[in-house]
Amino acid sequence: MSKPLHPRNPAAKKPAITVSPARAAAFEILERVAVTDAHSDDLLHSSRLSELSQADRNLATTLVLGVLRWQIALDALIKPLLSRPDAELAVPVATALRLGAFQLRYLDRIPAHAALSESVELARSAGHGHAAGMVNAILRGLTRAAVPKVPLYETTAAMGERLSHPAWLVRRWETNYGRAGALAICEYDQSPPERGTLFGAESDETLPTMDDGSRLVAELAAASVKAPRRIWDCCAAPGGKTMVMARRHPEADVLATDVSPVRLRRLAERLKPVAPQVRTAVADATKPLVDEAEFDLILCDAPCSGTGTLSRNPELKLRLQPADLSRQAVRQRELLLAALERLAPGGRLVYSTCSLEPEENEQVVQAVLAKAPAGVVAAPLEPVMARLGVEGSGLVKDGRLRTVPGRGFRGDGFFAALFERR
Repeated sequence: MSKPLHPRNPAAKKPAITVSPARAAAFEILERVAVTDAHSDDLLHSSRLSELSQADRNLATTLVLGVLRWQIALDALIKPLLSRPDAELAVPVATALRLGAFQLRYLDRIPAHAALSESVELARSAGHGHAAGMVNAILRGLTRAAVPKVPLYETTAAMGERLSHPAWLVRRWETNYGRAGALAICEYDQSPPERGTLFGAESDETLPTMDDGSRLVAELAAASVKAPRRIWDCCAAPGGKTMVMARRHPEADVLATDVSPVRLRRLAERLKPVAPQVRTAVADATKPLVDEAEFDLILCDAPCSGTGTLSRNPELKLRLQPADLSRQAVRQRELLLAALERLAPGGRLVYSTCSLEPEENEQVVQAVLAKAPAGVVAAPLEPVMARLGVEGSGLVKDGRLRTVPGRGFRGDGFFAALFERR
């Protein structure tokens, strides 16, 4: 039985309304995401949710990811109803409004009175009793407002607002992928990720459950060298791709490194039962590896903006700024150049990101090839795709992989390029 949330504000005189455990948990997680750099995926798998029933966990997950996916559109609905539309709301008040508005506008199985009354109580219990009336009035206004129709012609900014994406990001995609491509990406991002079909028939339960884009990169890396003796996954966490390579090459010496001790510890715990041969080490891949020989196969799955994964990581689009792309590209070039220095003669390296942006992908490859170590050249991915049985999929162009969400591919957006040292 759920417990009522007690008001933190002693001035609030109204009796507390019982808030469901799912809404209370979702409210706390959304506040954390708003005021820290925490990721929703980590918080949704934390002990906070493990205490809930399965039904409440499902609802809390739907609420958290739904609010984050639709936050830009929700704010656009709420703003005109404020007495001072340009005023910045306190985070708990904004969170309560978004949570209520999402349920009223996007969830047809939630009773309106529950969404409205519990959102008001969440604002009051967070110490903002003075705003309870405003939250109530705005959410009631939303229940009476008609759902706007999509116009025959829609500006890029309007499309971004309707589909809850920053206008600057939608404009980039329109330039790089065309109007239809940008629309397809935005629409894909607004739905829960689906399991794809490229590897859906495989029954090996010891392999990780991965999005098809991520899985394809892992399989490409594993298939790019027939019998590698030494493998290095240089940005390995959370470890899914490491596991695939280790399973495909059980006789190889596999090293997984990551700059984060916490993430690497989780990786080691994840791999130990199914791939005990993998060695792990905390390491910055831009710096020389001590006491390590060269590698026959290297995967450099570089940290990136993550714009290809917004369906499962919706808060990224709320945090990302245009300047972040060039900053990420600097780090990516450093990582790739350093990893290529560790590539053995005859070895191959796969560079990949889950970004849709050219600055992090094609432009990084072009810049690195101009400075690459002796003997390093670009290699085509088509033969490797054929080896995997997915040739002719249209996912490889000019020798490089590009998956685009919503454009004939049911999975995250990934880029991959292949290098070899002759």
